[in-house]
Amino acid sequence: MDKLERLKVNAEEIVTVEELTSILDKKKPRAYIGFEPSGAVHIGWKICINKILDFLECDFDFTVLLADWHAYINDKLGGDIERIRLCGRYMEDCFAAMGVDKNRIKFVYASDYISDPDYWELVIKTAKNTSLARVKRAMDIMGRKEEDADKDLSKLFYPAMQVADMFYLDLDVVYGGMDQRRAHMLARETARKLSRKTPVALHTPLLTGLQAQGRMNPVEAKMSKSNPDSMISIHDDEHMVEKKILKAFCPEKQVEMNPVLDIWRYILFVEKNRIVIRRPKHFGGDLEVKSFEVLKKMFAHGDIHPLDLKKATISYLNEILRPVHEYFKKHPRNLNRMRELGILL
Repeated sequence: MDKLERLKVNAEEIVTVEELTSILDKKKPRAYIGFEPSGAVHIGWKICINKILDFLECDFDFTVLLADWHAYINDKLGGDIERIRLCGRYMEDCFAAMGVDKNRIKFVYASDYISDPDYWELVIKTAKNTSLARVKRAMDIMGRKEEDADKDLSKLFYPAMQVADMFYLDLDVVYGGMDQRRAHMLARETARKLSRKTPVALHTPLLTGLQAQGRMNPVEAKMSKSNPDSMISIHDDEHMVEKKILKAFCPEKQVEMNPVLDIWRYILFVEKNRIVIRRPKHFGGDLEVKSFEVLKKMFAHGDIHPLDLKKATISYLNEILRPVHEYFKKHPRNLNRMRELGILL
């Protein structure tokens, strides 16, 4: 698989493919993803982890921005900056636990450059070239509604800061989930106005929450730590994974907005070349499946029962989570501190 095809895996959108193709000819192009340190990490992060690994295999210089001051503006963890920074250190552990070599990527905190006048010059120039209405439309990047800015002026700074982050880090590609699309498009528009390098935007899907009930808005239906019963934490033990998956929304023959099938599409078939669905003998016995499209077709036709699909999901998810649990047994410090402070249960 060549570099472009590798980066297209699980990519819902690339703006633009032509620009990305030209970037791949550069030596050590620069890419990033930004996260607010704000709590527990769930299995949906596997989508991001696998894409970061794709960037590394394509010889990118990759940065993970742990946006502590952005999390503060967004009222995460009670607006306690020290708790937010602890969560950042915990998230560094999560990357390592989920398979990213910490020596191959760079972790940057907003605190590292928040006092640099050059950064604030970029924030001001971005704001100068962006209307208030445009900024308010971008509020969904932080999970906020437009009217939230009326209560707290700092929230209006957030989109301009996120765009300035991208310029300050001198990026060729900005990566994130589809919920970050408006920030990335704002960065592309502003880059052209400021005659700066215009970053390519690559977006992967948001994993559907286990109790999404078929809602069509992917941002509203996404797996989120704010709803523990609707997400698989990377710290969930085998019993908890089983309990949550067995309760997951998975109607017979329904393939659209089916969170269990989404786990197969975006995570398990990226990890596995083949899977086995255990079925009762009277229902045809064990079934080997080699691609998501085959699985989807068989489920739609009723050849795979939801309970059999769920049992296989439980087995493969627990297999993926075992090395994560082993990592934290060996490196418990930040996780334990998060639990002591009540940030994680």
